[in-house]
Amino acid sequence: MNPQKKLPDYVYLTPEAAQRQAERTRQGFYNLLPDELLWHRRQHFLQEHGYLLRPRYRKGWKPSWEGTNIAPAFCEDSIVTSRPQVIDATRTEDNALVSIKTVSRKDQELHVAQFLSSFKKTDKNHCVEVLDVLTDPLDTERALMVMPYLRPYNNPEFVTVGDVMDFVHQMLEGLAFMHDHRVAHRDIAPPNVMMDAKALYPSGHHPVKMDYTPDAVYDAIPLSRAEHPVRYYYVDFGISVHFPENSSTMVVGNVGRDDEVPELSSTVPYDAFKADIYALGNLFDKELERRYHRLEFLRPLIDSMKQRQPELRLPAADLVVLYDQILTTLSKNAPRWRLSLKSEGPLERMLNDTVAVAWNGISNMKRYVG
Repeated sequence: MNPQKKLPDYVYLTPEAAQRQAERTRQGFYNLLPDELLWHRRQHFLQEHGYLLRPRYRKGWKPSWEGTNIAPAFCEDSIVTSRPQVIDATRTEDNALVSIKTVSRKDQELHVAQFLSSFKKTDKNHCVEVLDVLTDPLDTERALMVMPYLRPYNNPEFVTVGDVMDFVHQMLEGLAFMHDHRVAHRDIAPPNVMMDAKALYPSGHHPVKMDYTPDAVYDAIPLSRAEHPVRYYYVDFGISVHFPENSSTMVVGNVGRDDEVPELSSTVPYDAFKADIYALGNLFDKELERRYHRLEFLRPLIDSMKQRQPELRLPAADLVVLYDQILTTLSKNAPRWRLSLKSEGPLERMLNDTVAVAWNGISNMKRYVG
């Protein structure tokens, strides 16, 4: 943080508060955490290979707010990484934001992720790409897997029915792609579905404090998905399985974040592909149809995916066909409809709908005039 730069008034502390923060800093409140120290030790190695960690993790780092009256919360280097095994970095050759994850070379994750990434030129592939793999300098039995930086699929939240229509199609298409290439994800759940949101944040955002600009000072205001489409991805193949051609897809294991998949068992074999289908249907059900108005058209798809008997669930490729058929029944204006939370009251919903119609009119006028 450059103290000479003019900043908004809200970043500055009163003399008394600045003194308290200075004391907390001296006491080590903002020191690197144990997991962060491991990334600090990898920093020079990563830089030599073209990946630059944030200033907090570089050699000789000192808090940028020391000697100023700027609140640490608005200093980028006060922000700690949110997941111990994953860190954000900048690829020096093009300043692209990436994520680096430590993985065991003995586990399936690296193999499955690299296998799926080998089809990167295929539009139907919605599995996160592996950009690079480095040997972990702290443990040669582990690797550092470099991937594009992604953020949660629902942050920012969906605004229109069209946003959801596109999301569901991409997820179904991606699941069909995985299954067609004999891979079962086995852990489909909200934390493992993410998006490349660069189109929504052309000036960027902070990789950890995602609602703020890269310097952590200002609110990062997203553009609309309707005019700036995004791409969604499956991530985290830690318990995924790549089945050999013509082999059975039956597995055992009560695994994955979604414990509502009815057939999960540690002793009785079940079809991993059918379990994936249920888990994705459950995500559509709980995170979309039950949450928002105007998504009733998803109910036939969800009901098909969540059949209690696995053999009654359509294969992923057939679900893509079913969904495309469902979309043909919708009004041509459906994509522009505002999503309203089912938790909204009648008056709140009416007001928000009115505002949405007004903004939609302004947007259309701008496109017409432009």
